Formats: sequence, structure tokens, C-alpha cells
Amino acid sequence: MFYPAKFVRRFVVILVLLLLPASAWCKEVDPFDTNRARLLGHMLQQQLSGKHYSQKPTDDALSHAAFDLYLKQLDFQKQFLWQEDVTKLKAYRSDIDDAIRRGRLNLPLAGRDILNYRIAQVQEMVSALLEKKIDPTIIESMETDSEKFDYAADANELRERWRKTLKAQTLARYIGLREDDIGVDDDGALLPVDQKGDEELFQKAREKVVKTTRNRLKRMLEETPQDHYDRYLNVISRAFDPHTSYMPPTSKEDFDIQMSGSLEGIGATLREDDGYIKVVRVIPGSAASQQGELGADDIILKVAEGAADAVDITDTRIRDAVALIRGKKGTEVRLTVKKPDGRQQIIPIIRDVVEIAETFVKGTTVTDEKSGQTFGYIKIPSFYRDYSGKTERNCTDDLREELIKQRHEKTAGLILDLRNNGGGSLSDAVSVTGLFIESGPVVQIRSGSGKIRVMSDDDRSVEYSGPMIVLVNRFSASASEIVAGALQDYGRALIVGDEHTHGKGTVQALLDLDRFVNLRGMDKYMPLGAVKVTIQKFYRISGESTQEAGVHPDVVLPSRLDGLESGEKYLDNALPWDHIASANYKHWEGSATDLSTLKELSEARITQNEEFQDIVSDADSAQKRRDETQQSLLLKDMLAERDEMRDGKEKMTPHGMMAVDDEGDKKERSLDEKIAEDPYVEEGVTLLLDLIGASS
Repeated sequence: MFYPAKFVRRFVVILVLLLLPASAWCKEVDPFDTNRARLLGHMLQQQLSGKHYSQKPTDDALSHAAFDLYLKQLDFQKQFLWQEDVTKLKAYRSDIDDAIRRGRLNLPLAGRDILNYRIAQVQEMVSALLEKKIDPTIIESMETDSEKFDYAADANELRERWRKTLKAQTLARYIGLREDDIGVDDDGALLPVDQKGDEELFQKAREKVVKTTRNRLKRMLEETPQDHYDRYLNVISRAFDPHTSYMPPTSKEDFDIQMSGSLEGIGATLREDDGYIKVVRVIPGSAASQQGELGADDIILKVAEGAADAVDITDTRIRDAVALIRGKKGTEVRLTVKKPDGRQQIIPIIRDVVEIAETFVKGTTVTDEKSGQTFGYIKIPSFYRDYSGKTERNCTDDLREELIKQRHEKTAGLILDLRNNGGGSLSDAVSVTGLFIESGPVVQIRSGSGKIRVMSDDDRSVEYSGPMIVLVNRFSASASEIVAGALQDYGRALIVGDEHTHGKGTVQALLDLDRFVNLRGMDKYMPLGAVKVTIQKFYRISGESTQEAGVHPDVVLPSRLDGLESGEKYLDNALPWDHIASANYKHWEGSATDLSTLKELSEARITQNEEFQDIVSDADSAQKRRDETQQSLLLKDMLAERDEMRDGKEKMTPHGMMAVDDEGDKKERSLDEKIAEDPYVEEGVTLLLDLIGASS
């Protein structure tokens, strides 16, 4: 009898699982959970195949993309699975598309059983390893980049991997305890410790690592079949594009709370990313924003409630991580984060509600000492609009008011700061652009069916018509890119900043899956959660998409993040850049600026500017740290690395977030104080002087 290849692969996997020892099996799966997951899979396939912008077919190619994401989230750090386990799971690689259509969800359960079996083995391994004494003087190292090594071939290789991991954690914990318990001198260097104290610190460090590791493994084993189903459904969604995702009911509740602005906590948007919890965006005006050290692309490794022991949240469900981070106003949470440049840092944040005032448009003026000319500076943290009807506050009206105020100051030019602006209201992106042009198209929006809609500014009035600089960085996204791209296409402003903006040129819709339950008896499985699906794509009026490529500034300035793989184009399954026909628009009169001359003048200044040269040096050092993924396990080396990181932290602290008064207390800096120390604003002023000189 002939059996199809897919049938044979499934049979082999099932047979292997049956041969596993009894201890490998997990708790019995509730048929209710299985049937609910089948319903979800069917609904998800329907909604995504019918509504996603790309109109991707649910085929083997999508199945392969989903499987690769699934394997990453199952054991991203390659601390549990063996190569033979991965081989078994790969039997499902081409089956996901067929399985979801037919209501078969075998892969998440097979993955769960194999993973839990290996976690149980690692528990025994770790217990034995932690009983052995660590020698901090042995010269050895470990590879920290999991993409540079394969899954373990056998128990011996995995044991050695865990031995080095536990040693690294213990030495790092020892250094942290020495800093906290013994202290540092005025320069931040660790104070000396005697032999007895040293032994006590090592013992304390080991005990903390034992507790943290055991709790982490226990937490992983407590994950339910529904947790595995949810993550499986999410990777299928993410195979369409990185902004499409399945939200189980609890995650949807978190999303609704965040959108309402009523959440007390640190004020950051988080997402699961290959086994880690990554910061997507820090909300302007939030506790994290005011503290000033947490940033987009930071990976949160551990969470501690005040001075309590930190909880390792690697491989933790996002809702559990959020539950640890969230808390009452006035309480402290300490986040151990890994910065994009490789530094690890503990960031203490006092939880609070979002300070709405900090999210609003703010402006001031800057006077150039040499020329005596005054320039306007306006910061737009986000493109906000209160759709609830409680207030009439919005970004456009606030910006118009600030422009009118600065007009009375007789400013000679304007710096519009969109750095770290993650987007917001599309209508305000259009109307904000309209404040600087007479009228015309601002953005083109294409649906999956190919229908193109042009959003235009129809108000012929112009609130500001003078020389203009727009500051951007790689965290300027979505609505920010629409504004910057339109002003660049019109020749209305000089775009200045990082080598590219983020590159998010897509629109998502949130579909409540409960609304699509139309079969009798299926309501018992509610709530089902929601799916966030990409439905449209943005295009500039020139016809180029902002997707993936972002906006490329006219004048590029050095950034400490240069070389960092940050942005849409580095995300798995990102939709590609493309273009459509140009809209009908006219360039701004007087926009014929000699960009090559402006670039040359700016580059010449940068080479002579000490602050920018420090930024270049920091970026080079960060790149070397990212490239050097071998972690020394010699205590002397780790202490030296600690000192290097401390110096780097002092240099990398964002400009102007906090000041220290005479009493030693921290206080929020004023806008004037912030920009006074900002080299990008300083160069913006000089570029405005160049523009004025070129046009006179």
C-alpha cells in the first residue's frame, strides 16, 4: 500500500513519542481545550487568508515560515532540545497549512511533550551542577549568540552548556552582590572585600542562582496546553507579517487597557520575540519615559519587585511578564535589561500613571550665539487624538497653537523633532503636514485588493512657511514617517537624523473573534481573543512605500545605534518595499536646495565636533561588543567588563532626561535644559543657518 510522505512523517513522530518514558508525558489534555483550539485555528485561517493585505495563500511556504518561528519560540536559546528532537519536530514543517484547515493541532502538543521531557532532564542536570563549586580563575568562555551554535547532540553537550551558563550567572550575581553589599568608591569602582566576605558573597550568589533557575524551570513546566496552543496560533499569524498576531483573551484585555490609557505601570509596549520580552515603545510621559533609561529594542531579562530577588523572565509568556512588571502607583520595579549594544543594566522605575502633559506637543526657542538669530524648536512625542470624546485635545491643534506663539517670537527657522515618535493618529499626520504646505496629497493608502486612497490636506492656509528641519531616528515610525516623507517629497523641509527611520508602513485592524462565532453551540468556547491583522500599506506621494526602507534623511548624522539591526527590515516575514504611481503634487516654491553642499558642510562640522566623534566612537565600541559574542568566564575579565559597561552607561545616558539638584535628588529637566545639551539640535540650528545663507 502507498502512503503519502506527510502521513509517514506524522506516523514516525507519533511512534517516537509513544516510545518516550512515562515521565515525559504531560498532564492529560482537556478535550474542551483541544476543541477550542481547533475552532480558533479554523477561524484564524479564515480571517487571515481573507483579510490580510498580502493575500498570502495558506500553503507550504507559509507553513515553513510558521514552523521556523515556532521552533524559535519553543527553545530560542537552545538550552533544552537535542538535535534529534528538532529532527522529529521537522516532520511537521510542511503540514501546518493542512493541519490548521482540517482542525488537527498535533505540533503544539508534540512540541510541548518533547520540551517538558527535556526540561525535566535539565532539572536533574542543574541540581547536580549547582552542587559543585565554581572556580572563577579557570580560563574559559562561552558562546552567547544561539545562532552561532546548533542544538545539543547529546546529554553531555547540553550539560556542558548549562555548566557554563550557570557559572556565568553566578559570577554576574556575585559582582552585583558585591556592588550592593560592599559598595563602590566615588568613581564607581568596587570596594575591596576580604576572603571570608568573598566566600560568603559567592555562596549567596549561588543560592540566588539556584532559586532563580529552579523557579524558571518550574514555571515552564506549569505552562498549560492552552498556552502552547496560543503561541502556536500566534506564530501562524506572524508568518504573514510581524505586525499580525493572535491575542488570547488576556492579551486582548491588556491591549484594551493600554489603548484606553488607564494602565498604572511603567508605560512601555512589550512583545515576545524569540523567547525574550522586548520593548517595542516607551510611551511618552510614562514612568519609564521620565526615568529615561529604558528604550525601544531593550530586552528585559529579569524583573524584581523593589529590593526583592529578580525573577528571570526568559522564555516566559508575555502576560506573565506583564503581570510581574505591572503594579500599583508609587511602587518600584527593577528591570534587568540587555541594551541593543550588548550592555546589561538594572533600571529602577517607580510605577505611575501616564503623565498626559508629557505626551503633548512642546515648544521653545533657541538663540544662536554667533548670529544672534532665534529659531523655533517643537517636539511631537506622538500623533495623539482623544477619540473618546472626553476632551478635544489633539496633536494638530496643539502644534498650530505653538506655531502661532513662535510666530510672535519672530523665529528665523524651525526644528520639528520627531525622534522616538512611534506614530499615532493618521488623520493628524495628514493635518500636521498641512500646517506647512498650501494643500495637496500627503499619503497614499493601498488595500490588499489594490484599491488606492489618497489622503490630502485641503486647507490652503499655511501656519509656518519658513526654513525647516525635521529630526528623525530609527525609532520614528508609522505616522512620523508619513509626515517626514511628505515634507521631504514636497521639498518643504530638510530631513536630518539616523541613516533610516523604522520602516513601518502598514496599517492593522483588530478583529474580535467572538464576533465571528456563528455556529450553534460554539459560544461555550468564548472568549476567543482577537487577531491583529495587517490590512493596508502606506505609500508616499512620490509612490515609494515607507514599508521596510523607511525614510532616508537628506543629511545623515552619526548615531550610537549605527550598525544595529533595528528596524522593520530586520523583522521576520516583514512585507517588502515596493512602489506605486506617484500622486499629483507640486514641489514647494524655493525648495531647490543644493543638498550636496549642505551635506559637505555638515560632514565637515561633524568631524570637528567632539560630541559627535564620541558618538561615533561609542557606536564602534558597541559594534565590537555585538560582534564579540564569546563571554569570558574568568572573574577578572568579567570585573573589567563591568567597569567598561559602567563607563559606557555614563556616556550612553539619553540627553537631558534627569538632573540632580544640590540635595542629590533627581528632577525632571525642562525642555530648554534638554535641548541645550543635544548635539542633534545644535547641528539642526547650524543647518538652518546654512539654509538661510543658501537662500539669501
